[in-house]
Amino acid sequence: MAVVVFYEKPGCSGNARQKALLQAAGHTVVAKDLLRTPWTRMGLLSFFEPLPVAQWFNRNSPAVKCGDIVPEDFDEATALALLQAHPLLIRRPLLEVDGERRVGFDAAAIDAWIGLPAAPIGAELEACRHGAEDPDGPHRCQGHGPDGIERCHH
Repeated sequence: MAVVVFYEKPGCSGNARQKALLQAAGHTVVAKDLLRTPWTRMGLLSFFEPLPVAQWFNRNSPAVKCGDIVPEDFDEATALALLQAHPLLIRRPLLEVDGERRVGFDAAAIDAWIGLPAAPIGAELEACRHGAEDPDGPHRCQGHGPDGIERCHH
């Protein structure tokens, strides 16, 4: 089994489910705070290559969902600068095993890479489970802040 360095947003229910799936598969998960890591351009790029720029972004970010930020509009340099300045926009998790780095939680790809036999293949595993359907109203995962990036301005 693998030792997986797992960059997460602390308090994110989606990241908690992902870590649980990795641990259930017998992997050791070393969780690190995505928001407190001092990301360099090359450090981030090492997780993203060879994906297109648009796939580097967290599609569940409110700013992306409402159209304030359109990932397809960015070139590599501009996207990296934005993601360094606002790590909540980074697609999660960032994963590292034996020096190989990847972004996102595609269960089938992770199964082929390091083994994840119990994962629900095809299930949406990158989204936070909390939302408008919650009886207590919309949930804001820990770490969301009033920085202008995480809220729509419409």
